[in-house]
Amino acid sequence: MKRKWVVVVMVASFFSGAGGMYAGLSAWEVKEEKVEQPSPSYKVPDELHKVQTAYEMIGDKYVAKVDRSELIEGAIDGMVASLKDPYSVYMDAETVKQFEESLDSSFEGIGAEITVEDGKLLIVAPFKDSPAEKAGLKPKDQIVSIDGQSVSGLTIFEATKKIRGKKGTSVTVGILRSGMSKPLKVKVKRNEIPLETVIAKMNKKRGQSIGIIEITSFSEDTAKEFKRELHKLENKKMTGLLIDVRGNPGGFLLSVEEILKEFVTENRPYVQIEDRNGRKIPYFSKREKVKSYPIAVLTDQGSASASEILAGALQEAEGYKIIGETTFGKGTVQQPVPLGDGSNLKLTTHKWLTPEGRWIHHKGIRPDIEVRQPDYFYAHPLQIEKPLKLEMNNDSIKSAQTMLEGLGYGPGRTDGYYNKETEKAVRALQLQAEMKQTGMIDRETADYLEKKWMEEMNKEKNDRQLQAALSYLRNK
Repeated sequence: MKRKWVVVVMVASFFSGAGGMYAGLSAWEVKEEKVEQPSPSYKVPDELHKVQTAYEMIGDKYVAKVDRSELIEGAIDGMVASLKDPYSVYMDAETVKQFEESLDSSFEGIGAEITVEDGKLLIVAPFKDSPAEKAGLKPKDQIVSIDGQSVSGLTIFEATKKIRGKKGTSVTVGILRSGMSKPLKVKVKRNEIPLETVIAKMNKKRGQSIGIIEITSFSEDTAKEFKRELHKLENKKMTGLLIDVRGNPGGFLLSVEEILKEFVTENRPYVQIEDRNGRKIPYFSKREKVKSYPIAVLTDQGSASASEILAGALQEAEGYKIIGETTFGKGTVQQPVPLGDGSNLKLTTHKWLTPEGRWIHHKGIRPDIEVRQPDYFYAHPLQIEKPLKLEMNNDSIKSAQTMLEGLGYGPGRTDGYYNKETEKAVRALQLQAEMKQTGMIDRETADYLEKKWMEEMNKEKNDRQLQAALSYLRNK
C-alpha cells in the first residue's frame, strides 16, 4: 500500500485562546514522493524491544496501578522532546479536538501567539487591538510565569492552557524583556478575539494615492479578502502599494501562496523547500507581468513564518523593498501524522528557503531600509506596587520617563532615577488630567499616563516606519 506524501507547513505557532491552540496549517504538496506503509510482516527494530519490556514491567509490576495509555503518551512525548525542536510536537486526542475547534472566525483569550525558542517560552506577536497588545505585551517577550507560577518545565500546550480562559477573566503574565533588570507582571483581561485579517485604506497626499493593506494573520479567507481589497484599490488608481505584516505571526500557507501569485512572476520561485538530504524543490507562480506600481513591505520582530515567506519572496524575486525591522526567524516545515486514535504528531521534515535559497531560521529577514519606532513605542507597562516618587530608581520609573519624554513633558532623564525634573513633568501631567498635583506616580496617574501613551502610539503620524514607507513609495 502506497500513498502520496503531503507536507504541511506550520507557518505559525500556537495562540492562546479559550478554545485551544490556534495554528495556521495548510497542505503543501511536495511532488509525487512515495512513502511505503509497513507491511504485515514488518519486524519491530531490536532497540524497541527494551521499550516494550519497560512498558510491560511498569504496567505489570509497578507498586501502584498505572494507566497503560498514559505510558504510551509519555513515551511519545519523550521521543519528541528528545529532538529539542519546539516545532515538532505531539498532541493527544483531546488537544487535537481543542485545536480544531479553535480554527474559527474568532476565539477567546488574550490574543498573542507563543512559541518556544532555545528552551524559552516567547511571545511571537500580539494580535492587533487584542487584550495582549493593549496590555503592552511585545514580540520576543519571554514568559517566565503565569498567575505567579513558574513556566519552567511546561510544554507549549500546558502553558497555553494556563493562559487561555473565559472572556472577562484575567491572567497575570510575568515577562522578561530586553533592558529590564527583573520580570514585569502584566495583568491581561481575556476577551473574544475576532480574526479580522485584512485591513485596507488609501493614503492620499501630494497628488499621490498609496494603497495600504495590513495583514494581521493568514487565515483561511485572508487571500480572498486581500484580493478583493487589492482590486478595489487598483480600481481607485493607486500609485503605489504598501503591504504591512508587522506583528503578523503567520497562518495558512495557501493564503500566502495565493497572495504571492498576485505579485511574483514566473521567472523566479516564490519559495523553495529543502528535505533532509539537501534536495530543493522550487515553487513558481504563473504570473507573466509585474504590477505597474511600486510595492513595499513593512516588517518588525513580530513578523513570522508566512509573513517571512511573503517578505522574502517579494524582496528577492521581484526586488521590492522591505522597510522596518528584522523579522522573527522561523524557517521550518512540519508534516502532520495522524496516529489513528485522534492524536497527532507534527514533525519537522523540511526547511523553507527564500527564492535565492537562504534559510532564515533564527536569523529573520533583514529590511532594506531599517527604521525603528520612536523610543516610547518600546516602553514597558508600569508596575505600581507603591507610588513612584523622588529619589527612587527602578524599571517602572525608567518606562514612565520614556513615556513622559514621548508625550513632550521633558522628565530630564530616562535612566530610571526619579529626579526633580521627573517630578515636575509628573505634576504637569497631573495638571492636564485635572488630578491632585502630587508629583508622584500612583495607580491613577499611571493609568492616565499609559492611556495617553497608547493614544500617541496609535496616531498614524507617529508611526515612523509607516511614514518612512509612504515617503519611499511617493518618491518612486
